[in-house]
Amino acid sequence: MQRYGATRVSDTREVARLVNEGFLPIIREIEGFVDYHVVDGGDGVMVSTSIFEDPSGEEESNWRAGEFVGQHLEPLLPNPPHITAGEVVAHMAK
Repeated sequence: MQRYGATRVSDTREVARLVNEGFLPIIREIEGFVDYHVVDGGDGVMVSTSIFEDPSGEEESNWRAGEFVGQHLEPLLPNPPHITAGEVVAHMAK
């Protein structure tokens, strides 16, 4: 999970647009990709969650996310994300 917003994302709609158009095609191609979500928590706080079948996909995703942020989102994100990684211990899908 990556959390953006310690000093607030300046334009959450633009971040969402760039992620949808640019990052989703990248992450979808990573081995073991399962799911990805970005949540606008309000007040400039955004959270992204990615799920992979194994840690190597998650590690590659974080590396590629860092590249994408540096190339496309840095002006909109005043602080680097806080990254939390771990194993899913509870899940429910409709």
